[in-house]
Amino acid sequence: MIPYGKQHINQDDIDKVVDVLKSDFLTQGPQVPLFEKSVSNYCNSKFGIAVNSATSALHLSCLALGLGKGDWLWTSPNTFVASANCALYCGAKVDFIDIDPLTYNLCPHELEKKLIQAKRANKLPKIVIPVHFAGQSCDMKSIHSLSKEYGFKIIEDASHAIGSKYLNKRVGGCQYSDITVFSFHPVKIITTCEGGMALTNSEELSNSMRRLRTHGITNDKSITPSRPKNEIWNYQQIELGLNYRMTDIHAALGSSQLTRLDEFVSSRHDIAKKYDIAFKQMPVVTPMQVPESYSSFHLYPILIKQSKSKKTQKHIYNALIKNGVAANLHYIPVYRHAYYESLGFKQGYCPNAEDYFKSSISIPMFPSITADSQSRVIEIINEELD
Repeated sequence: MIPYGKQHINQDDIDKVVDVLKSDFLTQGPQVPLFEKSVSNYCNSKFGIAVNSATSALHLSCLALGLGKGDWLWTSPNTFVASANCALYCGAKVDFIDIDPLTYNLCPHELEKKLIQAKRANKLPKIVIPVHFAGQSCDMKSIHSLSKEYGFKIIEDASHAIGSKYLNKRVGGCQYSDITVFSFHPVKIITTCEGGMALTNSEELSNSMRRLRTHGITNDKSITPSRPKNEIWNYQQIELGLNYRMTDIHAALGSSQLTRLDEFVSSRHDIAKKYDIAFKQMPVVTPMQVPESYSSFHLYPILIKQSKSKKTQKHIYNALIKNGVAANLHYIPVYRHAYYESLGFKQGYCPNAEDYFKSSISIPMFPSITADSQSRVIEIINEELD
């Protein structure tokens, strides 16, 4: 099978991991802070907090921003469920903003309309999570402007977007957000096997997330209560935290991968360009790229033009699978999942997201795909649509 996404591991990556396995620290050693500093320097943010998944990073971000019972979090329906689940973990309520039909990202105009209505009903969100779908940044300047007017915090879900740029600055610098979250799952741009990171320019948020990822424990005497003088207290749990730490093994792999990040993104652009040219005369919509954004091309979703082809999304998807191409669907609108339907969400809630879902297919996009494999993917699609 040709996968839709795949990690790229070389001997340097293997050597760095082996070095850690031979060292004194497998966890809570020097590799995690080194990786955090490398990523924050790359993105030009002040602080990086490495964790065991992007889901954990989203949860910690919500906790650090004070999300709780009675609060609202809004996000895009065109995302993985973690972008919404993080609200429910905190006891908060979640709602969805429809997407822009051209970029597939959260639409600022839809956001503004919903904010106007929510203000009248006194149900404004505490947090909004724009998702940089497929690696292309949302219109963060517009969303940030709305945050100033309506008073919500912003977490950028950039799980797809490390190595991307917005307005010529790397995503992750938090110019238009409180926190940015990356994912390092094997199908993402760089990998730590499993892992994630939260970036911020706020020392307060950074300190909070660091405590929360380690059970809420700290040895900072300036914030811990005094204890009997005849007892030794070199650490204390001061809040209810979690065990979301990243190991040194994973961090070492991440640091090694980071040295090739720009190379990976450049390769993805070359692959996208070949797809763009191949599908130009076919009844296929290729991913539109806005001039304000430089995508990392985590995904390459195509849309089948139903008005110009008798072949449906399902037909093309099944043909790819039958011929050994592991195509995928990104994404089923979050609120269409059975769990969210049990919360009261109905089909038709975000029409643009549903229209996109009904005609989109994610086809293989990863740096190590061979020219022959990519040509085979193109051949199958063109033969079916011809």
